[in-house]
Amino acid sequence: MTVDTLPTGAERPLFTADHEQFRDTVRKFIEREIMPHHDAWEEQGYVDRSAWLAAGAAGLLCVSMPEEYGGAGVDRLYSTILIEEFARAGATGPGFSLHSEIVSNYLLRYASDEQKNRWLPPMARGERVGAIAMTEPGAGSDLQSIRTTARRDGDHYVVNGSKTYITNGYNSDLVIVVVKTDPTKGAKGTSLIVVEEGMPGFSKGRRLKKLGLKAQDTSELFFDEVRVPASNLLGKEGEGFIYLMQELPWERMMIALRAVASAEAAIDWTLDFVRNRKAFGKTVFDFQTTRFKLAELRTKARVGRSFIDECLGKVLENRLDPVTAAMAKLWATDTQCEIIDECLQLHGGSGFMLEYPITRAYADARVQRIYGGTSEIMKEVISRSL
Repeated sequence: MTVDTLPTGAERPLFTADHEQFRDTVRKFIEREIMPHHDAWEEQGYVDRSAWLAAGAAGLLCVSMPEEYGGAGVDRLYSTILIEEFARAGATGPGFSLHSEIVSNYLLRYASDEQKNRWLPPMARGERVGAIAMTEPGAGSDLQSIRTTARRDGDHYVVNGSKTYITNGYNSDLVIVVVKTDPTKGAKGTSLIVVEEGMPGFSKGRRLKKLGLKAQDTSELFFDEVRVPASNLLGKEGEGFIYLMQELPWERMMIALRAVASAEAAIDWTLDFVRNRKAFGKTVFDFQTTRFKLAELRTKARVGRSFIDECLGKVLENRLDPVTAAMAKLWATDTQCEIIDECLQLHGGSGFMLEYPITRAYADARVQRIYGGTSEIMKEVISRSL
């Protein structure tokens, strides 16, 4: 067995030689298919569909999904590698992880056999892009307050309402929509319904302009008397809130994985910059204040990596509990923002220029403390266990 080794020499015994071979494949794919186009995607506000098809052809979508549905049937360490390598490259545009590890996971766990066979194979090929619509203009972290409704009408549900801040919304072909099938029952009246592109009354609003993640399409979605076949109900009616809560630990862990990898990349970019930047007749790295600051940041990243890998081990054993997942997201995203801010400072004026990856990373990182449950929600989850 070989192990992945961090720049600091920290071993990661969870990863085998097969995992590292896959990591090399992912890095080459990103270099070849993603980075040459990323600036253009940032300008247009979305990733071209050709990138989705390329990822599907390379076997990089829905890798943890069973082979019978078009996946590779591998463990979540492979999913982790994809998340980490895209974060390290600063390739924040492709919403592959949400598509592969959130949307497809809901379908895999709660869909019927007919639904799985209908939706999952084209998702694995990149032919159909998945999204999940939770947030509304008046409801963010408080999912019990959503107002989008789905009333039963014979063999259909009629969906009305709107969603916002939806990742992959512009490119989406199928959307898991969080709805109220019985508004009088609160959380117990929440259900998940799959709305598909082309259904009359389903429309996509503007691509939202954001502080960061500029290449990742984030859209508004509107539902005006959309007639959705009852066969598109995911799982059981009224169980939607339970399904959402069951999936949250892995979703938050994904954010933590991305945060640590991004922080590590920021340190690497900064080391390269300060070793080449001259000031007062010597490199910026030669100043003790610079070296001490980077030593501090590297230590924080190393500590964070150890904790996140411990949590990753629990994921593989299906033992990651909601409280620990909340701790991972809280610590990793707060520390990510701190590390990237300090790294940007060491870039001086260059750190304010978007041509440098640290600048884009600074803008991209801020939302990590918001989506998937805000840092304040994470503290609430943790505090309930005290």
